[in-house]
Amino acid sequence: MTDLRVNGRPVQVDAPDDEPLLWVLRDDLALPGTRYGCGAGYCGSCTVLLDGTAVRSCQTPLSVAAGREVRTVDAAPAPRSVAAHVRDALLEHQVPQCGWCMSGWQMQLTATLEATPDVDDTTLIAGLDANLCRCGTYARLRRAATDAARRVRAGADEDAT
Repeated sequence: MTDLRVNGRPVQVDAPDDEPLLWVLRDDLALPGTRYGCGAGYCGSCTVLLDGTAVRSCQTPLSVAAGREVRTVDAAPAPRSVAAHVRDALLEHQVPQCGWCMSGWQMQLTATLEATPDVDDTTLIAGLDANLCRCGTYARLRRAATDAARRVRAGADEDAT
């Protein structure tokens, strides 16, 4: 049995240590939001946060996640959180087409803005280049990302006052 925390809850998983985290999440824990895209870590559809860092769950063995916090797109974001700002910006800019890659984009962008809320737009966009979109909604993704960053910065300013 492997112990880990998933979306804030402690869980035990009976799976081989080398089982990709993606399949543990989808098959063993019934969390379908994390997507299988390429299986080789290239596309980013399977991106989850491991202790706050974006990782490709198709390439991350369960043993690496043992005892750590895993956050998936299946977790409902707290109001006014970075994750909520990201989700809202993606929806308002009508980024999802087929929706397959959106969970990966959402988690990658959330990780970036949680780590560096005051990131400049150029660095922000460059950090997203590792994820792929089959539908080619990159212009909308870029607008949504910069909007999410603006919202996060505005929220931080409100919280400071």
